[in-house]
Amino acid sequence: MSEKTPFELMMAQAQEMARMFNPALENFSPKEYEKLWPTMPKEFMEFWFGRGMSKEGLDSKTRLLLTLAGLTMQGAQADTPVRMTVRHLMEAGATKDEIAETIAHISMFAGIPAMTRAMELAREVMEDNKDDDA
Repeated sequence: MSEKTPFELMMAQAQEMARMFNPALENFSPKEYEKLWPTMPKEFMEFWFGRGMSKEGLDSKTRLLLTLAGLTMQGAQADTPVRMTVRHLMEAGATKDEIAETIAHISMFAGIPAMTRAMELAREVMEDNKDDDA
């Protein structure tokens, strides 16, 4: 007989509450929810997050690479922000190698588990993007 951890019990209780409030929530998928958020065009990202305010500042691709590094440093625990950042990085012109190198570099500080999780999430986006290109 295996006992459930307090976290497993809490999650089971939360799922039961969601079913009681709205039966449709039983099939809710955060990953599917991400598809509702469009990828910003590169020019828009550059205006808002790049050199729009300071001509000598960081471009949007560099800022997004730093964002990915920070998310990885936190253990890549937030799936949606990691996937959305990778998606926006690709739109901003980052190569798959630049994305992978950023994640790998941070492994020296965040550890192998964080790097592995971030790489898995990035790979999902890259594979999804490959399907879109076909």
